[in-house]
Amino acid sequence: MHGELYEPLGLELDNGKARHRPPASALGGLSLAALVVAGSLATALLGQPERRVTDYFAEEAAGTISADQVPVTLTAARPAPVAKASLPIVISGPDDPVLREGGVGFRVEDPVSYRQRPSVAHLPDPDLIEESAYGPLPTRGADGRRPFDVYAGASSGTPGARIAIVVGGLGISQTGTLNALNALPAAVTLGFAPAGNSLGRWMQDARRGGHELLLQVPLEPTGYPQIDPGANTLTVADAVAGRFKALYASLGRISNYVGIMNYMGGRFTGDPSAMESLIAELGQRGLMYLDDSSSMRSLAKDTATLQNVPVATSDVMIDATQDASDIRRQLDTLERIARAEGSAIGVASAFDVSVAVITEWIAEARGRGIEIVPVSALAVDTERR
Repeated sequence: MHGELYEPLGLELDNGKARHRPPASALGGLSLAALVVAGSLATALLGQPERRVTDYFAEEAAGTISADQVPVTLTAARPAPVAKASLPIVISGPDDPVLREGGVGFRVEDPVSYRQRPSVAHLPDPDLIEESAYGPLPTRGADGRRPFDVYAGASSGTPGARIAIVVGGLGISQTGTLNALNALPAAVTLGFAPAGNSLGRWMQDARRGGHELLLQVPLEPTGYPQIDPGANTLTVADAVAGRFKALYASLGRISNYVGIMNYMGGRFTGDPSAMESLIAELGQRGLMYLDDSSSMRSLAKDTATLQNVPVATSDVMIDATQDASDIRRQLDTLERIARAEGSAIGVASAFDVSVAVITEWIAEARGRGIEIVPVSALAVDTERR
């Protein structure tokens, strides 16, 4: 369509006025300003090919799959990421969650964006699915796209203090999950527990509402098995040996998430070999890791950074107590961190009081110029597209 833009733009100054030079002229005569104008025009008008979206979704069977009940039947190799050039995308419209919540009149995405359109955000991308006996496992696409790229939530991209709030524990309580989905703004990231029920339905509702999702994976805590995070806990021994049955049993319970966060895991996250093995698996699958900072010994950030896997770390546990005043004080602390450092991440659970205070506080914080963003927007990602 814009083939003529690929021809060199011949421009020269004649008595202070610009005139065209035949395309065959040497580029050495171009002024720096003309080169900048030519590059800007080509960048602004060069489009992106549309990608086919297939309506696909299969609700998972009710109940939790036990890792011991299913053999591992996984593809041996996954494709390496393929670099793709692209240009800024300008998105606007009534189905944009940022605009629905009173954001700016337009939104410019990252220079390269594979994010799903809001109208299909509840549908798993079949190119990012690895079929297994555990259910659909997330994986990189043949073109290098990651679940982290495709299922990421929207943000304005404007400068200023940014805060990500992750509310976890969804799927366990039906009433609590419904309350969180109805009350929390779209910019809040939701964490689902693999032991929950009706996860496919909740996932679709959350994605239709504009939320970004994480999966809370149970990891071995100190004192295990006397202290037990529940079914399909990934242990240090299994991770070091490369046995990921328990992990796959969790990953296959839901889809359309950008990554995982730990549920407990004090011993696991402090073990170098276990973390290296887990982070490598996440990198192959194109997922991020969020550390809830419940353990001071966690090696998550350093390990993920060394392996070029997207990683984020929580700054504040918002609802260590179920007291509305304490929760609000923690949220105020989160804002002070964001104003001092540019961004901050807080985690909470889907208790009714937590959801109510967070929802009220977000409305007030936005009035003070704070932007609430999905957690993926604050992740350290050396492969950022």
